[in-house]
Amino acid sequence: MSVLGSAVIFLAATVIAVPIFKKFKLGAILGYLVAGLVIGPQVMNWVNDPQTILHFAELGVVLLLFVIGLELQPEKLWGMRNQILFTGGGQFLISACIIGLISHFVMDFSWVISLVIGLSLALSSTAFAVQLMTEHRILKSPPGQQGFSILLMQDLAVIPILLLIEHLSTTSNNAGPPWWIGVLAIVTVLAVGRYLTNPFLRLVSKYGSGEVMTAAALLIVMATAIGMEEAGLSMGMGAFVAGMLLANSSFRHQLETEIEPFKGLLLGLFFIAIGMNLDLSILMAEPVFIISASLILVLIKTLIIFAVLKLAKQHNTDAWRVGLMLSQGGEFAFVVMAQAATNGIIPVQISSEVTLIVGVSMALTAPLVILHSLWFTSKNCPAVYDSKADLSEPEVLIAGFGRFGQVSGRILAANNIPFTALDKDAEHIEFVRQFGNKVFFGDACRLDLLEAAGIAHAKVILVAVDDEDDALKISELVTEHFPEVKVIARARNRFTAIKLYNLGIQTNVREVFAGGLEAANMLLQAYGKSDTEAKHLIDIFATHDKHLLDNTLMQNMDFEELIKISKQGRLELQHLFEEDKQNMD
Repeated sequence: MSVLGSAVIFLAATVIAVPIFKKFKLGAILGYLVAGLVIGPQVMNWVNDPQTILHFAELGVVLLLFVIGLELQPEKLWGMRNQILFTGGGQFLISACIIGLISHFVMDFSWVISLVIGLSLALSSTAFAVQLMTEHRILKSPPGQQGFSILLMQDLAVIPILLLIEHLSTTSNNAGPPWWIGVLAIVTVLAVGRYLTNPFLRLVSKYGSGEVMTAAALLIVMATAIGMEEAGLSMGMGAFVAGMLLANSSFRHQLETEIEPFKGLLLGLFFIAIGMNLDLSILMAEPVFIISASLILVLIKTLIIFAVLKLAKQHNTDAWRVGLMLSQGGEFAFVVMAQAATNGIIPVQISSEVTLIVGVSMALTAPLVILHSLWFTSKNCPAVYDSKADLSEPEVLIAGFGRFGQVSGRILAANNIPFTALDKDAEHIEFVRQFGNKVFFGDACRLDLLEAAGIAHAKVILVAVDDEDDALKISELVTEHFPEVKVIARARNRFTAIKLYNLGIQTNVREVFAGGLEAANMLLQAYGKSDTEAKHLIDIFATHDKHLLDNTLMQNMDFEELIKISKQGRLELQHLFEEDKQNMD
């Protein structure tokens, strides 16, 4: 079948299976797995090259790790070092030991085979677990971060596991790249990410279009991943390091937004490919063994992760939930098993059985998590930690960080109130960041960029862009999609204020009105009025102008009517001043 025909089948399977499974609250991941199983060689055989599809779809995992890296500043990762080493390392070593011992003493495998199986099954699926934690909104909560630390440690362990497989090989004499190639690759990624990527993205943003920025984002991820793979390291870890180095970049939200659609599609394809690779003939031949082994694997890893998280002082409900989410075998087990079978370490039959056990454990994970949630909800037990209450994103957004927006930004910073600012002038951002301001490149007129910047967790947004059309578009997006977020908008004049009012935004600031009043106050005092007199005259004018604007807003007048009422307003204002002068005399 042609590539286009295969693409149509994948898309159709996704569109049909995922909504059905989500409707019955079984989760998108299980829908992808079943879709892959149906269209694969085991059932309908519409797509018959699952290994090639799986290899290509691994880019979804790579993009996922890049986006995760964007969320982790180096200082934040350093702050997680104890979680990674003790929580992650403890889970991995204990799981590998217990599974290896069961393989040796219960299944009667040799120590070498048991070691490889133990190390392989100790790994969880980063793609599965992160997707589940995201769906249940706990990824950025303390228990979710503990779970991510476990996944990160497992990803770090993949490299030495693959080196061990190569060392134990009985058939291959092909040594991998020398150790210094890997070190050179890491140093290169660090140097390029630190010194070259931001200038490159500034050039792209200045001279390129939106499509070029998308291409640049994909280029950074794929070039890093392929370079690390050629050096004998993990593509995923290379992408993660690249993302982490860009976590403090002003282009962070833009990169995340450009990558997100590709990440979602390729992750879905990855799960479909896993479903296509499941060998149902083995399941039919040994159903009791495969299902029992899958359940035992899930049980062992859940108990170990629960114990580790309890030592980390997590709540029982959180520890069980995260334990279940990380209880499956991981995608790297497919790679390890394939390499071990190729190198003659493990018989092909055993490798196929272990691979199937991993696949079945993945299929079991989502339903078990759902059952756990229903059980604890029905028992009125404490819910999983509410991640929304603990998210690190600022609750204030500023769209547009020119002179108008910077005034609010400086006041917020002086009072230790965190905020996120977006501006679409890359050179301007670079200048502002030199003074310690947290400003990101991005067009706030795009809903996906607002979401990446954290609008869903914000309390208020200041629309401070100087373009009237942009201000209205941003205001309309926020009021339509996030009505709970309070909008304070910059209005160039009273006409803009009227348009904002029609959008339901009454908290707007006419950019020159307040400054004009202050200048008039100074002018009156310089002319000879006392401070009290000048302030009184300004107050009369400001009150009258507000009344005039409110009257205009309520009557929804057109331009000609507005001119007419403005002329009447001037006469009324003159009358007010004359009355006030008579009273003062």
